[in-house]
Amino acid sequence: MSEGFETQTSSGVLRSGETCVVPQIVLAVATATSEVRVVPSQVEIAEDQIKVEEKQRVLGVIPNFYVTYVQNAVPLTPRQKFELAWKSTIDPVNLAVTGAIAGIQQAQDDFSGYGQGGQGYAKRLGASYGNFVVGTYIGGAILPSLLKQDPRYFYKGTGSKRSRVLYAIANSVICKGDNGRWQANYSGILGSLAAGGISNLYYPARDREGAELTFENALIGIGAGAAVNLLQEFVMRRLTPSASNPSNPDPPPKLQSKISKLFNTLVHEGD
Repeated sequence: MSEGFETQTSSGVLRSGETCVVPQIVLAVATATSEVRVVPSQVEIAEDQIKVEEKQRVLGVIPNFYVTYVQNAVPLTPRQKFELAWKSTIDPVNLAVTGAIAGIQQAQDDFSGYGQGGQGYAKRLGASYGNFVVGTYIGGAILPSLLKQDPRYFYKGTGSKRSRVLYAIANSVICKGDNGRWQANYSGILGSLAAGGISNLYYPARDREGAELTFENALIGIGAGAAVNLLQEFVMRRLTPSASNPSNPDPPPKLQSKISKLFNTLVHEGD
């Protein structure tokens, strides 16, 4: 224990598959004349949690950033929502997957208006990456910031299998708001529609989707989201070695730095 800080302890039983969220961390700094209590802000806690999420990878490789294993995770600020979107869109693995999709499209001659050869592949790659970026930013950052909704999947992990299945499926059309309440996932649904509409700007004229197909693809996207949520609930946690540990009581790194500076100031003032 560092000099000048009070000891804090907590105890409990954590069984396999269970998670535990510790109460809000309050660090007390004892001085000769007074006691200073340092309480981390919501923004600092959220920043600490999102840094952990950005390290989550299925099998240590595939990004798994948009899930939190802390059931009462602190809401993200708009800046943090954009940070998560940025990390996702520049991740090398996601870029590689986008390149593979473009390669498959070229092999199947999808979007034939792009042609073949290197130029055709470059156009398909640009379109595929454009879809990914537009969908991620609109559905995961812009609309969630405007509508005050959380773009992440909140892992349940407890209860009966039936309750967890229903929870995962429901999360394809609902989400947690920044106020902590569940609400319709307007961000995700409108984001899919917007991304489909914007793609018409760069797809070949013969391959552009009409309004009917855009809505059809949005419904398919909801079904795919439900399937991914089921994998998140029952499979991916086991395959994500860096999954966040909600029982970790360590304060955020930025907060640790502030505590150190505050303590040094108090020590110098007492000299």
